[in-house]
Amino acid sequence: VEITAGPPKNHITYEKFTHHAMMKLVGSITFLALQSMQLAYSFTAVPSIRTTLYSQVHTSLFAKENDEDVELGSLSRRDAAYQVAVTTAAMAGMSTSALAEEVSGGRLIEFTVNNLDGEEGKTGTFVVQTRPDWAPIGAERFETLVDKAFFDGCRIFRVLPGFVAQFGINGDPEVQAKWRSQNLRDDPVKVTNKRGTVVFATAGPNTRTTQLFVNLNDRNSFLDRQGFSPLGEVVSGMDVVDRFFAGYGEGAPSGKGPNQGLIQAKGNAYLESAFPKLSYFSRVFFK
Repeated sequence: VEITAGPPKNHITYEKFTHHAMMKLVGSITFLALQSMQLAYSFTAVPSIRTTLYSQVHTSLFAKENDEDVELGSLSRRDAAYQVAVTTAAMAGMSTSALAEEVSGGRLIEFTVNNLDGEEGKTGTFVVQTRPDWAPIGAERFETLVDKAFFDGCRIFRVLPGFVAQFGINGDPEVQAKWRSQNLRDDPVKVTNKRGTVVFATAGPNTRTTQLFVNLNDRNSFLDRQGFSPLGEVVSGMDVVDRFFAGYGEGAPSGKGPNQGLIQAKGNAYLESAFPKLSYFSRVFFK
């Protein structure tokens, strides 16, 4: 005998109940993931520092740090919170890229770095999350450059420990020339220049093109007043950023490091021969 009678109206079947419960569970886990990311943003490592003075040396870029040694904090809490968020998101069936977009509308970008500490064969990765809620114009340009593989092969040509690590001149002069006149309007500064934030370099108002820097400490807030607007931040792998080769110091003419004019004109051919230890990006891609 086949029983075809179904449950009475308004009766919740076991299958429907299970689906409803699972959806509530996934929703709760997703909420915890987002809360973890918010905690990541709210924590800022408190560095142990000695007073450091900055002086303006370039109208084309920004301040230079003096030679005093600086002890820095780390992003360990931010990295840890990010990993918690990623794990929780995975439990909810949410990808890390979807989590990033859910939190800020931004995207996750992974950088593979070669020549860490100036030694061939030493590699590592770090992840940047764009924040269009902070700087929509800058974040869009950054994502466009990643999409076009602009940063692949780029050298981190200006690394000043305790201050900034700067990159964004393409190794092919012909490619770079196409971007030199494509200036962006400035984004208002909505968040401070703290350790781990990623920011466009400028040559004055509304002159952003392709050069960027990563802030290496929490005392760069003076850059806020100069109009440097963070467009994203390192959410994982700041220890890798700290290993960018810094041995060449400030660039010419103030120092003995790479000359930006020659990088623009000759590209990686100039850097590989004159500054072979520079760390560089072998691959940059969306996660």
